[in-house]
Amino acid sequence: MSNLKRFIVIDDDPLNNNICRLTIRKVLGEVEVLTFTDPTAGFEHIGTEFRDDAEGSSAILFLDLNMPVMNGWEFMERYEELEPGIKDRIQVYILSSSVDERDIEKANANKNVVNYLAKPITREILSIIAQ
Repeated sequence: MSNLKRFIVIDDDPLNNNICRLTIRKVLGEVEVLTFTDPTAGFEHIGTEFRDDAEGSSAILFLDLNMPVMNGWEFMERYEELEPGIKDRIQVYILSSSVDERDIEKANANKNVVNYLAKPITREILSIIAQ
């Protein structure tokens, strides 16, 4: 995973997106970090970018749960419908401030979610993910 150069953060909170971007770059250097405050725009980007990407690059997605318009669970329902070739190249991490055990259990039970992480993202967590 050390050659990974792409991150996508989908969270309606611009401050959290900036914290993620700064922390990722502080820990991993100059990597691509795309942020979306609109989950619909983030989903459309993934569907288009990874379908048309001939290089077959991969990315880590940090997804918030509590968002207006489309929450994280609705996002994951739509994500399930993506082509396997797209989903195989994206590692989804739920990044949420929710401490609701049901959210944690639901994330852990979802085959498309690697892990549930509590906000804010930390240097230690990034170091483990990016190994």
